[in-house]
Amino acid sequence: MMRRRMRRRAIVGTAVVGGAAYAAGHHSGTNSAEQQQTDAQQNAQIDDLQQQQQAPQQAPPPPVNQPPAPAPQAAPAPAPTGITDESIAQLKQLGQLHESGILTDAEFEASKQKILGI
Repeated sequence: MMRRRMRRRAIVGTAVVGGAAYAAGHHSGTNSAEQQQTDAQQNAQIDDLQQQQQAPQQAPPPPVNQPPAPAPQAAPAPAPTGITDESIAQLKQLGQLHESGILTDAEFEASKQKILGI
């Protein structure tokens, strides 16, 4: 009887070890297949990016006989819209200096024309 039990234990033990080995092999095989699929997708994406980066470098050179494109015209300077707040403040200050006698009539007129851009 004892021998039978020992045989059963040996057979059961072998089956357990074999089952565990099978499960481990199956698991690693599944992971390996998933890893290969992921690697293939990443390689395809890398190839696409490399082709996109090379595409602008392969653009044909411009024709030799074609005249150069005209330079863009500069926008015209904005026309003065009148007296600014800063100009008004400067004129008031000039007026006070003129009234107090610090500026002469000629100095006042020259400074006023300079501020007004005349």
